[in-house]
Amino acid sequence: MADRALRGMGLGAKSFEDEEGIEFAARVALGFDCAESHHFEITFAIEADMPTEWECPRCGKMALRTDGTRSDERDSKPPRTHWDMLRERRTIDELEDLLRERLEALHSTVRY
Repeated sequence: MADRALRGMGLGAKSFEDEEGIEFAARVALGFDCAESHHFEITFAIEADMPTEWECPRCGKMALRTDGTRSDERDSKPPRTHWDMLRERRTIDELEDLLRERLEALHSTVRY
């Protein structure tokens, strides 16, 4: 029984398979520079969408690619506010009528 025991091995922690016959995906290393002059490289698969920004592992600031590639500035809509959505449903005259009704209801319930 003692002859078959696996002593000193972290079962599950190590793979006993060799890398023979395994074809790894093609990779590319992208360099990044942050505002604090830190340079680092991240390895990606060639098929992956390459990011234009990456968080610096040393200072946490956003770093840009060293090859000069920048993201496309898309025309983005400003976020819609509650007022914008309200104006889509009501006109100013309707809102003034609602305000007047609510103020009258509040004044009728409040006793001085």
